Amino acid sequence: MIKLEGGFVKNLGKVYSIYTLGFLGFVILMAILEWSGVSNTMIGWLFVAFTVLIYALIGVLSRTMDTGQYYVAGREVPAVYNGMATAADWMSGASFIAMAGGIYLKGYPYMAFLVGWTGGYVLVASLIAPYLRKFGCYTVPDFIGTRYGGNLARFCAVFILVIASFTYVTAQINGTGTVASRALQIPFEVGVWIGLSGILFCSMLGGMRAVTWTQVAQYIVLIVAYLIPVFWMSNKLGYGLIPHLAQFDAVARVQELEAALGVKQLMPTAEAQAAAGKLSALKVGINDASSSAMAKWKFFTLVLCMMAGTASLPHVLMRYFTTSSVKAARQSVGFSLLFICLLYLTAPALATFTKLSLLDPNVATSIIGKSIATVNNLEWIQQWSNVGFLKIIDGNNDGILQINEFFMRGDIVVLATPEMAGLPYVISGLVAAGGLAAAMSTADGLLLAIANALSHDLYYKIIDPKANTKTRLIVARVLLLVIGIAGAFVASLKLTSILGAVAWAFCFANSGLFFPLILGVWWKRANRAGAIAGMIGGFGSGALYLYMVQFAGMEPWIGIDGLRFGMIGMPVSLILMVVVSLMTEEPDKATQDMVDQIRVAKGKPLLDNEH
Repeated sequence: MIKLEGGFVKNLGKVYSIYTLGFLGFVILMAILEWSGVSNTMIGWLFVAFTVLIYALIGVLSRTMDTGQYYVAGREVPAVYNGMATAADWMSGASFIAMAGGIYLKGYPYMAFLVGWTGGYVLVASLIAPYLRKFGCYTVPDFIGTRYGGNLARFCAVFILVIASFTYVTAQINGTGTVASRALQIPFEVGVWIGLSGILFCSMLGGMRAVTWTQVAQYIVLIVAYLIPVFWMSNKLGYGLIPHLAQFDAVARVQELEAALGVKQLMPTAEAQAAAGKLSALKVGINDASSSAMAKWKFFTLVLCMMAGTASLPHVLMRYFTTSSVKAARQSVGFSLLFICLLYLTAPALATFTKLSLLDPNVATSIIGKSIATVNNLEWIQQWSNVGFLKIIDGNNDGILQINEFFMRGDIVVLATPEMAGLPYVISGLVAAGGLAAAMSTADGLLLAIANALSHDLYYKIIDPKANTKTRLIVARVLLLVIGIAGAFVASLKLTSILGAVAWAFCFANSGLFFPLILGVWWKRANRAGAIAGMIGGFGSGALYLYMVQFAGMEPWIGIDGLRFGMIGMPVSLILMVVVSLMTEEPDKATQDMVDQIRVAKGKPLLDNEH
């Protein structure tokens, strides 16, 4: 750690002020290099190298062999900085890279992700985070295992945590691969391994301590990188400096353009779609909000799944174990929500202004309606086509680009926006750095959540309770490496989109963990048998439903598709947990008294001295 008078934690304001100024200075230097004629590829390499090396340096400086520091950062993280770290942990590749792209391609219905993720923090703040901090555990399975007792309950929680977090981490490594492949002009399959190396450097040596201080640094990068292009585009397109205020006028203009260009009427031909593969053309209007009962039901169910998933994902809940007190945990939830909203309230504006840049014939950067030969000569079209994320297919052979002939991955909307909008390439490099920061910060937390659960809850608590500190931390680091390699391998297969993988992770988590966590705090009658039944039944039914719908060809029940299978798992989990708990012996008095103590948001955490 950096040696400062009063210690590192006492000087966080000074440290991160210097870091922010240094990063902005680096951006200015890149702008000067671009003006001097340095190639875009070199600027991309410099952005990626600089940011990854900074995160790796923080990871090395934060190395530790103390279990309290490794698992919970010594429980000394101030609320505001924990809020920043949590925001970075939370705003993954899905938030930074994929969310605006989802809104761009799918329109209003994908706002459900934004509403659900934000609303989920209300559940975290009111029902879970302060009380888990009062409990004083290291991990979510630690709470499950101690609250309900027995190794089986702990093992079930570990299993669900690993499946949900691994699914999520593959999406984040996918995000690093997407960024690296474009910024460095390398194949996606190579990019995921470069991204993984940076992630491992951030987390292996210092555990939660390293991840915390790295995530604070990553939040600064990602929020700067996300906001600057949107404010720049808003002003460039004539909507003023504050895009959030002008967004509604911009949406109205986009709707006019979509109607004129044939969105919803001009669909890709079967041959063109086959040639495009998994890439998508624009088929849905930005503000298409069906008034049908089914559309409203699908919006509501996606919101509910994302909310419950937010309150169940272990890497988020782990962040509140690092604060100094229950009060600080509650405060950090508020700061988290503030820092998250800075991005979430901007994502719809970004999708809107990107559409304007591409569709409006009055804007120099527009491409629809122009000759395909002209569009294919654009550098950004060539670059994204080269890495397989964009295709132009002349379905009617007229040589003019129409709305149903432009195919791309939604994942590239944010990353390609500076180029689409004709902004200096240094902004593209900045956005790439932000995308890496978002994906890496969440991947750090997820890999750590998995490794910590396996090392602390499976190895130490079940397999070898006498293991010394050195052995426990070696096991944690080896597991982190193995899981990271496995995640990079799965991500390289491109089995689903970033947003799709994230939705699966949320539904895995809420199917198995949501009600055991909630009822573990708020229902003293909940017992071991009920929790085990709820976890196995909820997770199993949700996973089976996903398999049947996604891979076995079953028609979804009442609109519950693969993004919403938590709507199957959660009710099963709740019913089984309540029924089995009532049919079996109630918890002993000591356990019920412990639950009473958890609910009091004051006093010393219960397990601090036991870990």
